[in-house]
Amino acid sequence: MSMPPKTRGLGRGLSALMADVAIDQSEDTRSGAKRPDQVIAIERIRPNPDQPRRTFDADALADLAASIREKGVIQPLIVRVAPEDASKFEIVAGERRWRAAQMAQLHELPVLVRDFNDTEVLEIAIIENIQRADLNPVDEAAGYRQLMERFGHTQDQLATALGKSRSHIANQMRLLNLPDSVLGWLSDGKLTAGHARTLVGHPDAVTLAQQIITRQMSVRDAEKLARKPSEPVRAPGERAGRPRVKDADTVMLERELSAALHMMVTIDHTPGQDGGKLTIAYRDLAQLDDLMRQLTGD
Repeated sequence: MSMPPKTRGLGRGLSALMADVAIDQSEDTRSGAKRPDQVIAIERIRPNPDQPRRTFDADALADLAASIREKGVIQPLIVRVAPEDASKFEIVAGERRWRAAQMAQLHELPVLVRDFNDTEVLEIAIIENIQRADLNPVDEAAGYRQLMERFGHTQDQLATALGKSRSHIANQMRLLNLPDSVLGWLSDGKLTAGHARTLVGHPDAVTLAQQIITRQMSVRDAEKLARKPSEPVRAPGERAGRPRVKDADTVMLERELSAALHMMVTIDHTPGQDGGKLTIAYRDLAQLDDLMRQLTGD
């Protein structure tokens, strides 16, 4: 009696998926190219219908097609057998190469065939998009959020598997707290991630963003704009004569915590040290009771 095929879940972990797929950063070079499992007709290959990336830059595709005409497809596509048609193959990673190969009028493509389930295919598609060099900060942050919310990955796991620092992932994800209009300007390249980080948690982020764009301000000037000139930021207990200006990330964290707790939060963190002090100012005893309920979950 034959046993039914076992459905593989995500127990292998994110790093194992990354190792299986070996997503390449340079699609037209020979360094790191893998030996294909087989070469199959291009008409037997179809894109992933759940591919998160819906737009492909026409100029970049044309450049890749020109490279493929000259050198061929060096890096194999990652595919799986199509779930509803065993004679077809579904792309797991490498849709740009598949599209460019059609433009170059290739008839066959090298592939690596892998046994991924639907959940793993979606996860890998998100990872592949995140690894793209031309991804804007908003799409990158949204990809991290998808991996965490849909697949339960932590920031530490993402940092290890994707070769990013944990602080980079945390800072990118904070950008998603900005108003939609600011996120739109960030996606369009009118604002950089450095500019946008100075606005996270600011009550007038849209107006400040418009000023930054119109005046073509530097990130340092944007940081100054985001602070009230009459209230220089100082660490608790620091004398007014020599204020120490906090970095943008610390100010941003103070704003986020203040907004979440509805209380004034101050962070005293000395650069180069691991520890610090966090101060929460409450207005009255009722507000203190509210804070205790939040902290204890009671």
